[in-house]
Amino acid sequence: MNKQILTIALCIGLCLAVGFAGSTFTPKPGSWYYTTLVKPSWNPPDWLFPPVWTVLFIMMGTALAKVLDAGWKKNEVNVGVVLFAIQLMLNLGWSASFFGMQSPLAGLVDIVLLWIFIVLTMLAFARVSKPASLLLVPYLCWVSFASYLNFTILQLNP
Repeated sequence: MNKQILTIALCIGLCLAVGFAGSTFTPKPGSWYYTTLVKPSWNPPDWLFPPVWTVLFIMMGTALAKVLDAGWKKNEVNVGVVLFAIQLMLNLGWSASFFGMQSPLAGLVDIVLLWIFIVLTMLAFARVSKPASLLLVPYLCWVSFASYLNFTILQLNP
């Protein structure tokens, strides 16, 4: 198997695995926490989240693979990978805090940090591969929307 294809597959697999881990915190429709949260009228339907996140995780993994292709010997690659790892853990942390801890406040703190680390990751990736950085733009947009949604849910559920 081509090394580049293997790298892409492993990077996408890593991102999807983290996404799956995060989904284990998501309550099933009908659970008390899920049904008692007051959500804004513009809250996306539940069925939309899994396909959106799947696409985003595939794009994230592809971006990571593009950066790794530049080689570990470059300091810019190492910085980008560390920042990517931090934002990936913050991504998982949001599910754990918002759903697992049932805390919109903890979720908001986490997602603000996540947003910052996505931007830092994009800047670091841009030094190595502009396409890799651009692959993260939809992710940043979605997390920006999710941040506002999280903030609104916090306001509606004091």
